[in-house]
Amino acid sequence: MKIAVLPGDGIGTEIVAEAVKVLKVLDLKFEMETADVGGVAYDHHGHPLPEATLKLAKEADAVLFGAVGDWKYDKLERQFRPEQAILGLRKNLGLFANFRPAICYEQLTHASSLKPELVSGLDILIIRELTGDIYFGQPRGRRTAPDGPHAGAEEAFDTMRYTRPEIERIAHVAFQAARKRSRKVTSVDKANVLETFQFWKDVVTEVSQQYPDVKLDHMYVDNAAMQLVKSPKSFDVVVTGNMFGDILSDEAAMLTGSIGMLPSGSMNASSQGLYEPSHGSAPDIAGKGIANPLATILSAAMMLRYSLNQPAAADRIESAVKDVLSQGLRTADIHSEGTRKVGTREMGDAVVAAITKKTITKS
Repeated sequence: MKIAVLPGDGIGTEIVAEAVKVLKVLDLKFEMETADVGGVAYDHHGHPLPEATLKLAKEADAVLFGAVGDWKYDKLERQFRPEQAILGLRKNLGLFANFRPAICYEQLTHASSLKPELVSGLDILIIRELTGDIYFGQPRGRRTAPDGPHAGAEEAFDTMRYTRPEIERIAHVAFQAARKRSRKVTSVDKANVLETFQFWKDVVTEVSQQYPDVKLDHMYVDNAAMQLVKSPKSFDVVVTGNMFGDILSDEAAMLTGSIGMLPSGSMNASSQGLYEPSHGSAPDIAGKGIANPLATILSAAMMLRYSLNQPAAADRIESAVKDVLSQGLRTADIHSEGTRKVGTREMGDAVVAAITKKTITKS
């Protein structure tokens, strides 16, 4: 099993190091190779996604990704900004399905901004289409407005578009995922305003006929945003487009108390995937040793389950994370009275200890 390890910028190097440490105690045979990506890659190679890094990612069975971005790169031309690396990887690897679980651990119900009874037992899976929509649609750019009340003024424009095959394949992913859960899919759109999402709604409805055992609901995106706060446990699997999924998955993440707890995985048709924490590079705390590594460690567990066919190993990591939380260990983002605040490395060491203890017990 070959893993491309791309730590990236900011806290990326710190949190990925802890995930790698956890992977190494699983007694599995991994080939792991590290490469630059994002801002550090621009500094070293003049591009956020160097050819060597892209080649490594293509050849790997899975990619373990940290985070990219730093304010110091904001003045670069767009094609050289760190964030273009993740877009390039999605495009070149054909990563069309993003899995973003939003799980509220029993030990962390107090950390949510919502009442405990609203989030206790929360387990949502948001499936976001990654390769279409307004992020990739053409044409796009800036020009002089050719008509309308502001003709002659400078304007910017982007294009929202989806093809039938793009919608069909993400719908199949959602319905198949729901079959392993509570057999309910909520498709989020804006069909009352956008032609693109009337088409989305029509195609998802057609695909649903192949899954009579799965209940399908449709919901406008503004209502979905409201219901995630009002009644989050009414959702099971949510499937939506690239832009809506970007926004809703971050909203759902915060229901759990901290985005530092939530993993994500992006997969292609052959189950090759890129796995990363849901949060960003947090340059303001980089190097301080206080970042929460659990989202990255849990992303490694997702990698084992979805791309490397090692579900038992994934279970061991997830169980170890629960054990560590039960012990009362907390990084700063989830710390509260009565728990013990620990740093990045100490949290990673605790997960390793929990896994190792289980291994010794089982043997």
